[in-house]
Formats: sequence, C-alpha cells, structure tokens
Amino acid sequence: MNPAAFQPLTYVYKPAPGAARTLLLLHGTGGDERDLLPLAAHFGPGFNVLSVRGNVQEGGMPRFFRRLGMGVFDEADVIFRTHELADFLPKVAEKKGFDAAQLIAVGYSNGANIAGGLLMLYPDLLAGAVLWRPMQPLVQQVPTFAAPRPVPVYFAAGQQDPTVRPAATEAYAALLTQAGYDLTRRDAPAGHNLTQADLDGAVAWMAKNFPAA
Repeated sequence: MNPAAFQPLTYVYKPAPGAARTLLLLHGTGGDERDLLPLAAHFGPGFNVLSVRGNVQEGGMPRFFRRLGMGVFDEADVIFRTHELADFLPKVAEKKGFDAAQLIAVGYSNGANIAGGLLMLYPDLLAGAVLWRPMQPLVQQVPTFAAPRPVPVYFAAGQQDPTVRPAATEAYAALLTQAGYDLTRRDAPAGHNLTQADLDGAVAWMAKNFPAA
C-alpha cells in the first residue's frame, strides 16, 4: 500500500473541554461530514467529535469506498480506503490534540462498513464502535484478525433491511465475536433507515461502556 496515493479527507472537528474520548462520525451513502453531527449531541457533551467525509463519489453522492452493485463491494477499494482512513486518523489527532487511542467510531450504513474495515484490518485502532445497519466489508478477502482486548461494539441491523441477507448479518456478527470483540447486538424492527430506537440503544450502550469522566 502506497501512502503517497492517499488523498486528504474533508472533516469537521469539534473539541469538548476536558474530553478524553473522540467520536469518529462516518456517514452513509450521500451524506457528508455534517450529516451525523445532530446525532452526536445525543451522546452527551463529554466527547470530542471528528466527522469525516468519504473520498469516493457515486453519482455525485459521497461514499467511503466503491461498490460494484447493491450490496456488492469493490473489496480492493475497501482495503485501500480503510488504509487511507487509518493513515489519516493519527495525523488529524496530532494536529487537533486529541488521543488517537480513544476513538469511538459511530457509523451508519456505508460509514458502518468502513468502520468495520478498521475493525478487521486495524483491530488495535478503535476503542469502540457503533455500527448502524452494517454489512461485512470484506467477504472475499477476509483477513486474519483478532481484537487485542474485548473492544465494545454496538451492532444494529434492520430486521426488514432489503440491502443485506439475514444470513450475512449473522455471519458478520459471528465473525466479530469470534475475533474477540465485545458485541452488543440490537436488531431493529425496521428497514435500512435509522430509527429512534437505534439512537436510544446506542446512547445507552455508550453511557455504559464509555461513561463520562
């Protein structure tokens, strides 16, 4: 992987006085770096917020990596863009003065999937992750990976989500659990859209696993 090929990422950073941890917001297809900011406020004032825009365009819509069709990912691009994001995070942490070891990803749809790429390719990078409507990002090229500790992961699939097969969701949840992640699964009686229950569940999970200092 050639770091010289990496592109800079557009982002918004909002510091919180005295915060030890930083939420890494990762939008869904067609979103941008401001898309999830209103949701971040629900987690409370004790987090810095770093919200990033994906570098890929699909019909004018930002994404974090290319796909070949609905639910079919360009896995070579998943790998490249995951490395690109992982290269970016410690650099922006140094620039903005937050602890890169205390990043908690909060991703929806495509954003959840690039967060999953970090969990698979950089299992020691994130302190935790919220995955709303996730799909396994690497299926044909599954790396060997293991969490260095029981990193907490909130996993919220949609029971009527037409974009992912239930069997694929089960396999992905099992893969993360087998790798040593501390998975909290809360499937929603919904499709691919986010619901209030998804947000409430993630907020409660965050308060339990990452209580304010």
